[in-house]
This record gives sequence, C-alpha cells and structure tokens, in this order.
Amino acid sequence: MSHDKAPVMEEMREKTAPLAHAPEDFIKDPYVLEFLGLRDNPNFRESDLEHAIIGKLQAFMLELGKGFAFVARQQRISTETKDFFVDLVFYNYILKCFVLIDLKTGELTHQDIGQMDMYVRLYEDKYKSPDDNPTIGIILCTEKDHTVVKYSVLNESRQLFASKYRLYLPTEEELSAEIEREREMVVREAEARYGEATVQ
Repeated sequence: MSHDKAPVMEEMREKTAPLAHAPEDFIKDPYVLEFLGLRDNPNFRESDLEHAIIGKLQAFMLELGKGFAFVARQQRISTETKDFFVDLVFYNYILKCFVLIDLKTGELTHQDIGQMDMYVRLYEDKYKSPDDNPTIGIILCTEKDHTVVKYSVLNESRQLFASKYRLYLPTEEELSAEIEREREMVVREAEARYGEATVQ
C-alpha cells in the first residue's frame, strides 16, 4: 500500500469533478414570490420589495433553494472614493461562496448588469477568503430582454445571473405561453447558429 497520498487525491478530484455543484444548478428562473403579498400593490419600490423579503426571510430562503444562509441586508462595500450598498447578501455552504442579490422592480437593463458585475468584483477583492469559491451575483427583475442578456457579460459569465420574479403563481395559460415563447427563442437561436436545415 502506497504512503504517497497526493496521486490518490488528485485522481479522486479528477473523477469527482463532473459531480461538483455548479452555480447554474442553484439559480432558478423565475422565482415565485407570491408569499410576499405585493401583488395588490403595483407601484411598490425596491425598498418595499426588500422590506417584504426580510419580513418573510425564511420563505424567501426556501424559494432560493438549498444551502443558503443570510449574511446581510444593505451591506456597504467601499472603494477608496465611494460607498456602495448590496441589497441582500447570502452565503451558500454547498457552493462555498457568497451570493449577492440586487433587487429591481422593472426590466433588466445593461446598467443593472454593470452594477452587479462591479459589486461581484469588489466583493471578491474585499470579502472573499482564499477558501471560498467565486462570488455569485443575481439580479432579480420583473422582465429580461434576451438581447440585453445576449450582448452583455451575462452571456458568458458563470458568476452573474439575471432571474425574473413573479409575485403570483402563473395560470395554466400563462405557463403554456411562456413555454412556447422559450421554445421559439431556442429554435431561433439554433437556426442562427447551425442553419435552418439542421433544426427540426
């Protein structure tokens, strides 16, 4: 029996790498936040959304998924010249990383993406320890323009995500329409990438 553990450990890492959790396995789209009770208030602000989430934090964390622990609300992160505030900060003990959440009450914009990209980079520099995996940023918004997603850092980043949220459970008709819309989008993208003849 060999006393050299290094080759055995390396082989184990190689063979188990495909089984490792990836951030995209933990990010939902959409999130259903019906439990917040905001559906009857169409003019709510980001602060109202944040306050409602903090008031129902346990239910929100269950909607987020497995492994999330609450860290902070409106956490200040600073550069040499400015202060910024991250709406919600969690730590996912399965992914072993911080998860920053920015709340938006409207459609996703390229400014929102740039802001979250900066928050993630700043958080990596100021708070991430050497044992942590890369920080994840999630922008929660009411709508996503797929063109904005396609031509931004969201398209290739494994650290930045934008997810829609709904304040009520969709009807059967709404679900069918959303599935059909997503199917058409996938077909269009496949046709653009591989040519119409290869897409069935």
